[in-house]
Amino acid sequence: MDEYRSKAGTKASIVAIIANCILTVLNIIVGLMSGSYALVSEGAHTLSDVATSVIALLGFRAGQKPADEEHPLGHGRAEAISGLIIVLFLAMVSYEIITGAINKVIHPELITVPDTLAAIMAVFGIFVNFSISEYIIKIGKEIKSPAIVADGKHQRTDIFSSVAILFGVIISNAGYPILDPIIGFVIGLIILKTAYEIGKENIDNIMGKVPSHDIENKVRRIVNKTPKAQQAHNIKVDYLGSYATVYLHVQMDGNLTLNETHEIVHEVEDNILKKIPEVKYVMVHACPIGVEYNHEQEIDK
Repeated sequence: MDEYRSKAGTKASIVAIIANCILTVLNIIVGLMSGSYALVSEGAHTLSDVATSVIALLGFRAGQKPADEEHPLGHGRAEAISGLIIVLFLAMVSYEIITGAINKVIHPELITVPDTLAAIMAVFGIFVNFSISEYIIKIGKEIKSPAIVADGKHQRTDIFSSVAILFGVIISNAGYPILDPIIGFVIGLIILKTAYEIGKENIDNIMGKVPSHDIENKVRRIVNKTPKAQQAHNIKVDYLGSYATVYLHVQMDGNLTLNETHEIVHEVEDNILKKIPEVKYVMVHACPIGVEYNHEQEIDK
């Protein structure tokens, strides 16, 4: 599973990098040929996409590093950190688009009317960005990589830029060039919203917020099916990037020997690791059946 995850994540990032390099060159060349400042700007935008894809790849690779003495639970949070760096790039791109649009509205003499070649390139950009973003997000969710998903969502925002360029060309040629920068302003706000959503998701990941209670329910079912173990409680799940750690208490017969309890605890841990792939570390605390106490109090009380 880890080998497949590593290969799939690397492949997704490389596909994004290659696609954006091609779009960068085409946008700038076609923009200069057609007289479309928007396409030239989009070329600069897609160049930043190359940078974010590289960041996503580096974050993904860093998150794959095994645990060591200084990082006993691994390096999983590196993926969420790279997702936050992508947010900074999105915020900067949004700022450039919004300020550029405002500048054109204030100085309408800067607005040019591009020819149909720009519209053809915009349609091509919509197709490429949609296909690539869907592919990247699908792989990112499949391998549970915050960095890859963030990169895919970033790629998706480029669809709006291409749509804005397409409408801008049509509207400009219809005699209303002023609407082109207004559409660009709206696209800038959409990109800013995407940055906020990605940022919130990755901050939640770093802060250990549980995205759902599915793992807790699975843990309870696994414990109940393990002989001589029952009533999983005080379950705590902590996410580190794409994987999770689980801490829980399990009730057992108080008359069991230490060796028997030790074997059951390890059996519960092994069953959880085998049946829940995203869980990499498990710690089980044994509690005697029928003894009620406050889990938060000190043991000598």
